[in-house]
Amino acid sequence: MTSSGAEEGALETPRLPAGFRIEGWELDAVIGSGGWGTVYEARAVADGAIAAVKVLPTGALAPGQRAALGELVAREVRFSAEADHPHLVRTRAVCTVDAPDLPALDGAIALVMDRAEASLRQVLDAAGLGVPIPDAERVLRGVAAGLAHMHGAGWVHGDLKPANVLLGADGAVWLADFGLATELEGTHAYVPPLGTLDHVPPEWWSQRTGAGGTVTRPTADIWAFGVLAHQVLTGGLHPFPGATARARSLAAQAYARGTAPLRLDAGLDENWRRLIGDCLAPDHAGRLRHTAASLSARIEQLARPRGRRRLLPVAAVALAAVSAAAIGGAALVGGGGGGGDDDDDQGRGAPAVVTGAYSGAAEEIPEDSDVPEALRPVIVKAAHRCTDAEVTPALLAAMLKAESGFDVNAARPASEEYGIAMWTPSVFRAWAVDGDGDGDKDYRSPPDAISTMAVYVCWLDQQFKKADMPAEDLPALIAAGYRTSDRTVIVEGGVPARVRPHVDKVLRFLAAYER
Repeated sequence: MTSSGAEEGALETPRLPAGFRIEGWELDAVIGSGGWGTVYEARAVADGAIAAVKVLPTGALAPGQRAALGELVAREVRFSAEADHPHLVRTRAVCTVDAPDLPALDGAIALVMDRAEASLRQVLDAAGLGVPIPDAERVLRGVAAGLAHMHGAGWVHGDLKPANVLLGADGAVWLADFGLATELEGTHAYVPPLGTLDHVPPEWWSQRTGAGGTVTRPTADIWAFGVLAHQVLTGGLHPFPGATARARSLAAQAYARGTAPLRLDAGLDENWRRLIGDCLAPDHAGRLRHTAASLSARIEQLARPRGRRRLLPVAAVALAAVSAAAIGGAALVGGGGGGGDDDDDQGRGAPAVVTGAYSGAAEEIPEDSDVPEALRPVIVKAAHRCTDAEVTPALLAAMLKAESGFDVNAARPASEEYGIAMWTPSVFRAWAVDGDGDGDKDYRSPPDAISTMAVYVCWLDQQFKKADMPAEDLPALIAAGYRTSDRTVIVEGGVPARVRPHVDKVLRFLAAYER
C-alpha cells in the first residue's frame, strides 16, 4: 500500500493462478504488485463486469504486521463506503480468499475495486523526461478535485503519489489506495508511521510516533500534491535532487531548514511554478492557507482555454535557457555597446558593470586575455560562489565568450535569449542572483547574469558528479548542460552530438584562459 523504506518488513507476495475464483469474481492477469499484495484484473462471474481485485495475504505476517494491515484495510474500506465522488476509486466489495491448497494465501483479504487502464506511475515511467505527460492539466484537475472532496469531508489521504492515482476510460482520474486515509480529529489525525519517502513533507521526519500513531494533517497532502504536480508537468522529474528516494527526502529536509533553495524545473509555466511553490512551502504553517479546494479552483482557472498559458517543455527552453550565442566582436562593457544603429539604445543605458577590485582577479584570468577588464572581477567573484573545483573563473569566462562574445547587449529574440549569459527571462527568474547588490535581479545586468550563471553551473557540476560521470569530462559536460539540461546530458551519457561544436569552442577558450 505504500512504497517506501517504511515497508522494510513487508514480504514478497505470492500469486494466485489465472482463473482462480474469489467469491463472485474470477481472476485474470496480474496488473501490478507491491510490498503488501498483488492486484489482478477480474471478471464478475454473474455478468462479466470488469474489476480490479487487490489481494492482501495475512498468513505469513508477524502479529504486528497483521494488525497494521488489518487497520489499513479497515480504514480503506470505511473511507470507500463513505466516499462518493467521481475522482475517488470505489471499493465494491471485501472478500476472503479460500485457498486451502495455497497456505500463504488462504484467508487473505481481497478488495474488489474499479478497474483502471493505468496508474499515473506507469504513465510517468513511459513519458519523455522534461515534458508534461499527455493531458497533464486534466489529470491534475482530477487529482485536486478528488483531494478537495476528501478534505472537505474531513479526511486526509496520507499517501498521495503517482502510483495511487488511477486513470480509466473516457478520461477518468481516480485517487486510490486509501489504506492511510484517516478522519480528522479537529485539525489533525493519527496514522501508522508509514509513508512514501518521495512524497512525505519535511516535518514528517521530526514527528514522534505516539500511542495513536504519527500526526498527519491536510497540509501533508498539499505537499504531496506539489511533488506530484511537478512530476506530471515534467515527465516524472522530482522537485528535489537525488538518485534515491532517501537522498531526495534529505534534500527536501535541507530546503525546509533553509540550507538549500527550492529549484523547480526551469520549463514550468510561471503560474504552475507559483502553485507548486505554494504547495511546497517548507512547513505546515506555510502551507496552511493553500487548501485543496483553493488549489482546485486555481487549477480550473489555469486550465481554461481562453488566456491559458502554454506549458513549456524543458527541451524547448532548456534548463539553462542558453542557445545560439552571438560570437561577434566584444562590446564595450558599460559604455559603448554595439555601435551603429544600436546607438539609440545606449541612451537608455546598458547595465553598468561593477568594477570594484576583487582579490585574485588578475591571477585567475590572464591579463593579456580578451576578457574585458571590467568583467574580470565580476567573473572571479561569481566563480567563488561555488566551492566545486571545476567551477573556475576561466570556465565561466570561456562559457561567456562562447555564448555572447562578452556582448552585454547580445540578443536572439526568436529563442528569447538575451544578455551576456544569454538567459531566457523566465528561466533566469528561477535561478536569479543579485550579483551587484542593488536589490534587483536583471538578466541584462552582467553582474546578475554572470552570478546566476555561476550558481546554475555549480548545480550542474554537482548533478553530474552524483551521476558518477567522468571527472575529467566535467567542464565539457557543464558546457553541454548549460546548452541543454542536466537530464539530457545524463540520459545521453555525455555531450550530445548536436552541441558538440559549441562545447569544443568552450574548451578552446578554456584552454586559452587557463594558460
